[in-house]
Amino acid sequence: MYNQALRSQKELVLCEDGTKTLFSKEFNEAYHSTKDGALHESLEKHVKPAFLVKKRLEHLTILDICFGLGYNTFTTLYYIQQNQLNTKVHILSPEFDKELIASLSTFDYPPEFENIEHIIKEISKNFYYEDEQFKIEILLGDARESVPKIEEKIDIVYQDAFSPKQNPLLWTREFFADIVKISKKDTLLTTYSTSASTRLGLYENGFKLYLNKADKIRTSLIASQKELDLFEFIDMELKKKRNPTATSLRDGDYK
Repeated sequence: MYNQALRSQKELVLCEDGTKTLFSKEFNEAYHSTKDGALHESLEKHVKPAFLVKKRLEHLTILDICFGLGYNTFTTLYYIQQNQLNTKVHILSPEFDKELIASLSTFDYPPEFENIEHIIKEISKNFYYEDEQFKIEILLGDARESVPKIEEKIDIVYQDAFSPKQNPLLWTREFFADIVKISKKDTLLTTYSTSASTRLGLYENGFKLYLNKADKIRTSLIASQKELDLFEFIDMELKKKRNPTATSLRDGDYK
């Protein structure tokens, strides 16, 4: 079980795929879709579509927003090992909840993570892990402050913060602009959010948008700095004409 001290803030929740996640009372939201499942959601909405596009690269730098229980990061390592990829990966992940990270060594992860248990324990203890293939850094603190300071250019972004309704400052047009500034020209972004405000915020920052459809999950969003032919294209100009009152989220509305 996870750290007893966190029980007053978070509740353990069983997902439909058999994996476990937490419900945050602070954000009134679960860390993962209990319907799609923590592991299944990470695999199908983030890791698989990202690696479908990027797996031929020898080195990938991934921005995982935010770390939370670490499913996106750990599923990335699991996917690489299962598919025997030689890809070297550097994952940077902002996270404000230091106590949560420190508790992960006792969290009940799925058996798929057994081979990386030593990595989970190291991150839980030191907020950092590195070997010949994997480097993982937890950026403790506010993502709005840590993301602009990242110096290494990003290949993949897992945009997986609490929802735009509950945590809007990590979904604004200005935050997406900060991401673009540290990204390569062909950066790929994955996210579960398909809301009009999310799509517009990304589109207004030069991303081309696509629908990601996979087995047993709800449709998610792929955003790319270059054109893709692997996913269903979203015509945002047509969407804007059909919904002229829709707007992206803006920092000024929340600060």
